[in-house]
Amino acid sequence: MAEATPTSEAPIVLFDGVCNLCNSAVTFIIRNDPKRRFRFAALQSPVGQELLQRFGLPTETLNTFVLIEGDRAFTKSTAALRSARLLGYGWPLAFVFILVPKPIRDLCYDFISKHRYRMFGKREACMLPTPDLKARFLTHVEAVL
Repeated sequence: MAEATPTSEAPIVLFDGVCNLCNSAVTFIIRNDPKRRFRFAALQSPVGQELLQRFGLPTETLNTFVLIEGDRAFTKSTAALRSARLLGYGWPLAFVFILVPKPIRDLCYDFISKHRYRMFGKREACMLPTPDLKARFLTHVEAVL
């Protein structure tokens, strides 16, 4: 497979770097992103913190999944569904759940988010990408937008 280079238009996923569920979600996106478009940063990282500020999102709250597409940031269930829409294979079909009213979707999302450490565990530090994946993890905001 030809290696794609993420561009400044590439979607960016911000995730809780110490959450096992969140790290699994990132691994899932990587495995199901045949075009290698997605880029990633932990919410706790300097890049993640600066992007949260840039989009007017709270920097102290690390219980949401954030998807940045161009000049828009999406959180919670909307971010997850929009991410699925951009994946390969059959995953874009999951976007049909966007028809469920956002308050209902986010109620389910918030329940899982509130209990994620208890249900899935927590890491001592953010994940370290393999050398092959390192280019997809952001280290400087200037290169992002």
